[in-house]
Amino acid sequence: MTTAFDPIDLAGTALRNRIVMAPMTRSRAYGPGATPTADMATYYAQRAGAGLIVTEGTQPSAVGQGYPFTPGLHSAEQVAAWRQVTDAVHNAGGTIFAQLMHTGRIGHPSMLPGGLALVGPSAVAATGQTFTPEGLQDFVTPEELTEAGITETIADFALAARNAVEAGFDGVELHGANGYLLHQFLSTNANQRTDGWGGSVEGRIRFPLAVTRAVVAAIGANRVGLRLSPANVLNDIVEDDYRDTYRALVDALEPLGLAYLHVMEMGHGADRDLTLDLRKRFGGTFILNPATPDAVTGLDELSLVEDGTADMISFGALFLANPDLPARLAAGGPFNTPDRTTFYGGDERGYLDYPTLAA
Repeated sequence: MTTAFDPIDLAGTALRNRIVMAPMTRSRAYGPGATPTADMATYYAQRAGAGLIVTEGTQPSAVGQGYPFTPGLHSAEQVAAWRQVTDAVHNAGGTIFAQLMHTGRIGHPSMLPGGLALVGPSAVAATGQTFTPEGLQDFVTPEELTEAGITETIADFALAARNAVEAGFDGVELHGANGYLLHQFLSTNANQRTDGWGGSVEGRIRFPLAVTRAVVAAIGANRVGLRLSPANVLNDIVEDDYRDTYRALVDALEPLGLAYLHVMEMGHGADRDLTLDLRKRFGGTFILNPATPDAVTGLDELSLVEDGTADMISFGALFLANPDLPARLAAGGPFNTPDRTTFYGGDERGYLDYPTLAA
């Protein structure tokens, strides 16, 4: 019987186990020009016991930044700073992918340089507010991406992927979930286009497919993963007929030979039948961030590898609070409790000071 502690081959990269550190925004890229810091290198190296680390969402362009103090991968300065992170993880025996996250209409123009404006598939504002250095502010109406803007955005992702490889990452994960740009194109409320980039299932999946193909062409399919979250309502997303959308998307992705598909299930409304269907349709490694309503992903979810529901399981908050999570899972616990007040921003408290079992 396969267990979460068994090694796995990820498109040619040997991983020590099937436990994934999920991408988690921490808003601590305090270096100049949205660059990673030495503390970030320590944070990821502490968690190198994971089979795979996926970094916090990292913007592929300046206009792709939606939150304060999130890192980028679109400048030479950022590439050089990320090298200290990848070196630290590799020196500790780990494997690390950079998650490329363009937030699209989620964000605020006050955080963008040079008068840049938020962009989205359509000029439709999300309902709600976002956190900025000046406090909570209402979401604004984004500029609808033109054909030229779509072409430029796709190129931004491809360049960021090449930058990631130059920075020493083992690969990239494209963020197609949680209501950000790729997910906005998949939706039926944020994407109200009537051209070839919307208006039908084939139109809505076109942009995520184009981004994925461009990144595959840039760095190779064996270095590319994609994260999806079907029926996820975060950031004011509506997905009518979502099952048809995700089946069509995964069927179109399958010939590309991606390293992995990372599916995030959502709370009480999780559609496990669709999860299992997508697993059957996708031939590569299948990573699952399972629905655990009112709890964190923990020991019970290890059985999803044993019964074949997934090849690997990703852990979010529990990995944040337990740098040696694989060892703790193998021992059956105990586990540190995540301190939610320190999730976003701050200093080393709630970031670097969670103790290991050995400590």
